Amino acid sequence: MKKLGFGLMRLPYADNKEWGNIDLEKTKEMVDAYMAEGFTYFDTAWVYHGGHSERAFGELVAKRYPREKFQVTSKMPVWELKEEGDLDRIFNEQLKKCGIEYFDYYFMHALGDGNYKSAQKFHGFEWMQKMKAEGKIKHPGFSFHDSAEKLEEILNDHPEVELVQLQINYIDWESDNVQARKCYEVAMKHGVQVAIMEPIKGGSLANVMDDAKKIFKDVNPDASVASWAVRYAASLDNVLVVLSGMSNMEQLKDNMSYMKDFKPLDDKEREAVKKATELIKSTIAIPCTACRYCTDGCPQSINIPRYFEIYNESKRYGVDSFKWHYNEEKKKGGAPAECVQCRACEGHCPQHLEIVDLLKEVVKTFE
Repeated sequence: MKKLGFGLMRLPYADNKEWGNIDLEKTKEMVDAYMAEGFTYFDTAWVYHGGHSERAFGELVAKRYPREKFQVTSKMPVWELKEEGDLDRIFNEQLKKCGIEYFDYYFMHALGDGNYKSAQKFHGFEWMQKMKAEGKIKHPGFSFHDSAEKLEEILNDHPEVELVQLQINYIDWESDNVQARKCYEVAMKHGVQVAIMEPIKGGSLANVMDDAKKIFKDVNPDASVASWAVRYAASLDNVLVVLSGMSNMEQLKDNMSYMKDFKPLDDKEREAVKKATELIKSTIAIPCTACRYCTDGCPQSINIPRYFEIYNESKRYGVDSFKWHYNEEKKKGGAPAECVQCRACEGHCPQHLEIVDLLKEVVKTFE
């Protein structure tokens, strides 16, 4: 299987409420181009695009391609479980939405301390083994957002797990919050395969500062900036797939150009990544990946990722250049100053950001 996975989390946007604002025609074109080049792995989830990502997969992939031509992963939203019966109810709806009879890979979604307790309470791992015995899940696993210590605990508790999905990119490799390297090493210790998410950190590593871009271009002037991030992740041992949440055909074609016949980074390229990492780290004020988990339950409908993006850009290029962007976003409603400090967002943040305090900093900067 080719290592580039199609993440169905940031699909092309259209003003189309019936499909969760997914542009089905553009997504269809991307799916066909992806499959035509021999790529086969799709990653979706119950919550992506307001619950419509799985439907889009069913419509654009499962209905149009033979089952043996693709692999698909979805995930159990353990935070929504109220009783054990919810596992079957949600799972059966996912199969129906995706238009399939089994998942190649299936995860307990976004495990950390709280979500792991829910998975344990409702016997989620035992349930996955039951589904595997019935042929409805080929390979059980989980996606993970927490410390290496917590990952060690889960893998000790559940040696039957076959795959773990981790956030890994060159910026987060030594991050104290994400602990990418430490988590990866725990997975290797347990002999568990790894799927990688956020290799481009929500797109931020496709648009780096000019000095860092120059480091990459001096080594390979033809390679895109994003390609360095994806290849960095894919070069790690025991990696099954690297996911990219592609939003347009341009991103897809670029990713396919170097992942079709993938070549790991060589020593010179690794040194370039190391130098660029040091520069980029000095300019990232808020390490947000724009996953949007924080926005779904916000009572004030604050577009938190967008405000953090504007704030980060203002730190790079000056506040005055981005006041207009800040004020334009405010006109849409849900201004940062309207935050009621309920902290619901912080419980959903995979980066463990102190969002409420950071929003206060955004307000202080622009107002």
